[in-house]
Amino acid sequence: APAPGLSPDLRRAMGEAAVRAAKAIAYEGAGTLEFLVDKSGAFYFMEMNTRLQVEHPVSELVSGLDLVEWQLRVASGETLGFDQAALKANGHAIEVRLYAEDPDNGFLPSTGLLRHFGMPDGIGVRVDTGYRTGDAVSVDYDPMMAKVIAWGETRVIAAERLADALRKTCIAGVRHNTGFLVRVLSHPAFLAGQLSTHFIDEHHAELI
Repeated sequence: APAPGLSPDLRRAMGEAAVRAAKAIAYEGAGTLEFLVDKSGAFYFMEMNTRLQVEHPVSELVSGLDLVEWQLRVASGETLGFDQAALKANGHAIEVRLYAEDPDNGFLPSTGLLRHFGMPDGIGVRVDTGYRTGDAVSVDYDPMMAKVIAWGETRVIAAERLADALRKTCIAGVRHNTGFLVRVLSHPAFLAGQLSTHFIDEHHAELI
């Protein structure tokens, strides 16, 4: 998803580049093209994933499309009921991965029995999970317990809704990263879009 502060023209140019790349290889199916944007506003192709990404709910919330449903329909021989020009982005969405891990101990995974697993709901909030109270988080799988996604008219509203949803999350039995995620989403630098891959290191004292 484009970073905050990108102009509509730059967003449009990135979308057009993605379409040209897919057409150039005659690609059919769900997929994601990723770009990097520098400070001057120039963007560069990074990679293409020929599948739905774990972040696809963000695209679904801003587009209003069920990408999984359309992937299955196309695989069954149906044609899309819309064209590229019909796709419009509406608002902003942010997704977090709710992990059984300990941010205060180097983000080490945590295992155990989920004595309670209470997920939030609310306006603009979506939760994707397969866990229930009584399930075990084991060492055999990735420790992600859920994806929590929030939509808002603006990026700040989406971040505030997501932080509020995480505050209402109630998990007992394993250590988890909900508090850490709330601190990230509420941090002034995050809300201002002042982000880099060094974000956690730069704000370690406030986040951990």
